[in-house]
Amino acid sequence: MPVMSKFDHSDLDGRLLQVLLAVVETNSVTRAAQRLDVTQSAVSHLLDKLRAIVGDPLFVRSGRGIVATAHAEALALRARVLLDDMRAFAASGAFDPAQFSGAVTIAANDLQRDLLLPLLLRTARIRAPGLSLRVIPSGVPSAEMLRDGQCQLVVTPRPPDASDIVQKRLFEDRYLVYYDGSSRDAPAGKADYLASEHVTVVHQPHRRLDIDQWIEANGMRRRFAATVPGFSGIGPFLRGGPLLATLPGLVRANVLRGFDVAPVPFECPPMPMYMVWHLRHQADPMHRWLRSELQSVVAPALAAAEVRPRRRD
Repeated sequence: MPVMSKFDHSDLDGRLLQVLLAVVETNSVTRAAQRLDVTQSAVSHLLDKLRAIVGDPLFVRSGRGIVATAHAEALALRARVLLDDMRAFAASGAFDPAQFSGAVTIAANDLQRDLLLPLLLRTARIRAPGLSLRVIPSGVPSAEMLRDGQCQLVVTPRPPDASDIVQKRLFEDRYLVYYDGSSRDAPAGKADYLASEHVTVVHQPHRRLDIDQWIEANGMRRRFAATVPGFSGIGPFLRGGPLLATLPGLVRANVLRGFDVAPVPFECPPMPMYMVWHLRHQADPMHRWLRSELQSVVAPALAAAEVRPRRRD
């Protein structure tokens, strides 16, 4: 018969939740202590207290490190939500960035991550030096990512369709055709484009780019020599060969810098980009500040990344 714990839910506090998240995210007591700026013994003591409260070992040995139990992973999802609620409760209608100390989690794939988030961090830390940013891949974002507190914001061209999810358009981008100009010429019109072989991105789990779905829906068929899970994987397949890739123009500012580009040889819709959050954060002062900071970096980020399509002579 299980031994009854002498602890109950009233023994929980924010520090216990922070320790749980830090160890789950780092898989290390040492790194968790460094992140929280406390001693390893303090982390171990708080973990022992949390184990007694929840009746689970929380972490088990795996090789030279530790991994979270399934129960700890489930608790971590709830802990993020609780910590968000605690921050909103403490704010009481006001938020002072200078007094904030903590991590904000944003989900984004490589295009929007590289374009916006480094500038967001540099800009936001001018007013909130205690802010740290945790970036996770969004893949094909779901409403559950935001409901469960896996992240506070998602930056995506595909907002989840749910009544408790809020979205705001940040910008839109045009599509371009990428190729290696040292190995082939730009496609000479639509027929040449469709006759060529292509490489593209398929986000997990098996979600094609909007442009690829739109092209197929409009009766155009292409042959794909390769698919990769992110924009950073496109370059090696283009370099030194005849393949084409039809991607957002802003990719050229980072992972496809140096490749030749040409306009798509037919009219196609632009790619929108949104920031997305859960309805419970709508009035939270800290979250409103974060959204404002993200919006403020869009224009300078786009200006810095601006590229124009050109055809090779």
